Amino acid sequence: MAIGFRPTGLPSLNGHRPTRVADLDGMFAGPRADAATVAILYVLILLTTPAALIVRGLPLSVTPAAIIGMIGLVLWLLTQMTSTLGAAKGRNIARSGLFLFFTANLVSYGYGTAHYLPSDEMNLADQNLFLLLANLGIGLLVCDGVRTMDRLNLLLKAAVVGGAVIGVIGAIQFTANFDITRYMVLPGLRLSWEDLYVFERGSVRRVAATTAHPIEFGVISAMLLPIAAHYAMRARAVGEPFLRWWACTALIGMGMMFSVSRSAVLSLIAIAAMLVTGWTWKRRLRALAMLVGFLAVMRVAVPGLLGTFVDLFANFFTDSSIQYRTHDYDIAFAEIQRHLLLGRGTGTWYFPKYQVFDNQYMQTAIDLGLIGVVIFLLMMAAGIVAGILARRLSADPHIRDLGLTLAAVMLAPMVSAATFDMLAFATVTGLMFVLIGACGALLRVARQEKAGQEKAQSPAHSSGPVTDVTR
Repeated sequence: MAIGFRPTGLPSLNGHRPTRVADLDGMFAGPRADAATVAILYVLILLTTPAALIVRGLPLSVTPAAIIGMIGLVLWLLTQMTSTLGAAKGRNIARSGLFLFFTANLVSYGYGTAHYLPSDEMNLADQNLFLLLANLGIGLLVCDGVRTMDRLNLLLKAAVVGGAVIGVIGAIQFTANFDITRYMVLPGLRLSWEDLYVFERGSVRRVAATTAHPIEFGVISAMLLPIAAHYAMRARAVGEPFLRWWACTALIGMGMMFSVSRSAVLSLIAIAAMLVTGWTWKRRLRALAMLVGFLAVMRVAVPGLLGTFVDLFANFFTDSSIQYRTHDYDIAFAEIQRHLLLGRGTGTWYFPKYQVFDNQYMQTAIDLGLIGVVIFLLMMAAGIVAGILARRLSADPHIRDLGLTLAAVMLAPMVSAATFDMLAFATVTGLMFVLIGACGALLRVARQEKAGQEKAQSPAHSSGPVTDVTR
């Protein structure tokens, strides 16, 4: 999808021939903004802007990234009304997953607002719908607007760089107990809550970088870590500079460690389980050696940190945080039974008024009903299937490896949704929608490559005349 226009011709002046498009190439030389440009801007703002910052003067709590997401939705709608801006159209499993989830939320919104709602719940439902539209817009823009491998690579690399930046911010918070985000308040924005990005868990410090909570920071790092490693290995394989991408990988991994998040570890284990199924033994052993080396460095650099992670799992069944997360399940089950299929209405379970459930599946069942839970799972599964299909369709090693990587990364939100109320956190939710769109975009690229190969191999496009072998 191209954003911007180029003249298709000019009228004849004084008998001279009309100016052709080719004659204007020099006047319009240079890169032009496209869907990837908007998505890159969205990702960088999403990751590097403190989560507590919202736009001043609006009746809803809207982040700068959400504004870009709504712009993306408008641009996507405009491109779908034309056939000249280069946006993809037609079926795509990732796109269908996004639409299904939006439809489930829209139906639930109508069901919930069909009867009286207190003003606070109504306002929250409106805000939820707005944020969903912003996330939907950026997901669709990436899926249908990022049409080439170069632009998709640029988008994903921007996400990796953003992950490295917040890794550095998290490292400063952890090592120096200094919250740099308090100095990152930009003009036109205000804090929606007190900026608390450094937490204490027993005797161990936990940090959130620019996100709303260490769990969110850890899950985001787990999602970006395999993508960073993919580009580091690819750069080395094709003879490009690769140390910068290994540095980003290390910074993202360091950020995940400093989050001290059990959810991040579980997400990374799920991702690794899928990745190793498609890796050669050589790559598996290399990855294992790098993991051992990284953990050894972390043990020396931050004594006691690895022991804390071990304790998180060794004391799993006696951990007070686990007991707190499960003590309110009876309340949740009772509420789910009251609105079993469609839920009580998206966003109407107002957290300051009602109990907070640290389980997104349970929260989705309350908001959208059991149908909504199934569709939520289908949306994330659609991204996984799109990545796997891209891997199977393509003969390009880079596309095949990236397809496996993106499919594996989509397991992180599926796993972590069971450990915290993921959709209540804007940064990880926005990143999830971007990556679902990226899975769809990669599938389109793989299909184009496959169609091009089949066309080149067809008899009608052979390089010479067909020989009649009967003569």
